[in-house]
Amino acid sequence: MIDRQNLSDNELIQSYVDGDFSSLEVLINRYKDKIFTYILVTVKNHHLAEDIFQDAFIKVVRSLKTGRYTDNGRFASWVMRIAHNLIIDHYRREKNMNTYSNDASEYDLFNSSKFSDENIEDVIINEQILNDVKGLVEQLPDDQKQVVMMRHYQDMSFKEIAEQTGVSINTALGRMRYALINLRKLINEKQLVLTKM
Repeated sequence: MIDRQNLSDNELIQSYVDGDFSSLEVLINRYKDKIFTYILVTVKNHHLAEDIFQDAFIKVVRSLKTGRYTDNGRFASWVMRIAHNLIIDHYRREKNMNTYSNDASEYDLFNSSKFSDENIEDVIINEQILNDVKGLVEQLPDDQKQVVMMRHYQDMSFKEIAEQTGVSINTALGRMRYALINLRKLINEKQLVLTKM
């Protein structure tokens, strides 16, 4: 009899993919408290947190079944990202469902830039800014680049970054601080404008 509790995340995933459904249960139980707490703290509504938690693991199951998860030793971070994206999706849907009335206003609400879609020029400018920032990040020393990528592109906490990179939280924070200082220098040297005019 295999003691699944002692298996690594990757071994449990492989076991589940090979047809052992109880391996998935062990995996979910391993991280459910951490992930549910994160969701609950973010949305501050128990029922909504339960729904998002369920949706997150439905996505996990689908991804595992279709082979879209490639093990990189960060199963918990991957599930946390899925949950985070579902939270964002929920608030976007909620925001889109809000309705506005023009009746009680002195000026025309619907003639406001707040309600207009981004025009093509805005989209192009935003893409250029993002490309410029990515290019600057690529010029950072590897340890600083790694922290920036993990923090801003993988949405990891400094505690998670410290664990993944094998350094203290203070070292991770220091690397981020130096990365920001170096990015400011690069922006000034290249005289880049990273905002819309």
